[in-house]
Amino acid sequence: MSRKTRIVQKYGGTSVGSPERIRAVAARIKKLHDAGNEVAVVASAMSGQTNRLLALASEVSPTPTARELDSLLSTGEQVSTALLAMALHDLGVPALSLLGHQVQISTDSSHGKARILSIDVSRAEEAFAEGQVAVVAGFQGVDERRNITTLGRGGSDTTAVALAAALKADVCEILTDVSGVFTTDPRICDAAFKLDRISYDEMLELASLGAKVLQIRSVEFAKRYSVPVHVRSSLDESEGTWIVPEEKSMEEVLVSGVAFEKNEAKITLLGVPDTPGLAASIFVPMSEAGVVIDMIVQNVSAEGRTDMTFTVAKDDVASAEEIVRGIADKVGARGVAASPSVGKVSVVGLGMRNHAGVAARMFKLLADEGINIQMISTSEIKISVVIDAESVDRAVGVLHRGFIGVDANTSVGGSG
Repeated sequence: MSRKTRIVQKYGGTSVGSPERIRAVAARIKKLHDAGNEVAVVASAMSGQTNRLLALASEVSPTPTARELDSLLSTGEQVSTALLAMALHDLGVPALSLLGHQVQISTDSSHGKARILSIDVSRAEEAFAEGQVAVVAGFQGVDERRNITTLGRGGSDTTAVALAAALKADVCEILTDVSGVFTTDPRICDAAFKLDRISYDEMLELASLGAKVLQIRSVEFAKRYSVPVHVRSSLDESEGTWIVPEEKSMEEVLVSGVAFEKNEAKITLLGVPDTPGLAASIFVPMSEAGVVIDMIVQNVSAEGRTDMTFTVAKDDVASAEEIVRGIADKVGARGVAASPSVGKVSVVGLGMRNHAGVAARMFKLLADEGINIQMISTSEIKISVVIDAESVDRAVGVLHRGFIGVDANTSVGGSG
């Protein structure tokens, strides 16, 4: 007898944000279960719950330990999984709620940003064998010392895809309050439209460059284990966007999406001696302080000196600037300049591999709009530029029209 279709679904915080929505989600799951599918569901905390718990922690302690904070934050998912299992029972669907340590999801010990090492799915397999829906808490796991850990913001996406990989599921559905992956944020550009399919590599780039639909680690898991991911709305039954291995037809599209990030800051170390070890002397202390560096540009040396510019998240600019000013004297720099309000805009598409002139067109589109480019970064399938934060929305609009609008994907010619 052939194996039943195995489906993993993940519901975000807004999808389980109220008793009414939880009951609606349960009704949706019931249809899948009644059709004979094996269903595992990953639930996020109810919308706003994680922020409420963080606020509560700050009222009790200005500096809570990372271990205890993880113990506190994990309770948000415990609430939603139990409530969803209750709602399923009321509809006549046998269900079993499972926390991270019960599944069990083994992680490293990096509290607040733990990485999944393995998943023991035997408990979920037992639930399937007994005709139950396995309702699994997202966002959490347990380390080798049995401490509760959390996976960081968006971690429920990673839980769902990793669980789908471990269960060898036929599909992992990410159900949220948007209907799929769009060419850009429709709140910024009203010409944005939903993509039917997108490759893992394109989605990885979009997620890393500011697209908020999926957490980047979940896409990495999907690509590594070839898990088909279907991003769709939890509010209706419409088809969403499939994230799948690369297909030949995907390369025919020059640009698939325009991503942006407004939460960026730029720091420049001015006139430093261009000597071996310069980059290490700057970025090793940054790494040790937990500051994540995004883009880096080093100017061509002139008279033995150069400028080193890099971007960080706006939340990290104060600590990054303090570190750099402490380094400046040691390396003989002439000064430090910080721009606390810049943005990054990127175009992404597999078609860039085989088409010349993409960079040239991008730069001309921005120039015609009077938008100055401060930094440039490229990869095989993306081009990113740093610009003033106030110009981000205009840049997204002009690039979307220029690359994804009507007749935009014709040959660009030139070089770039």
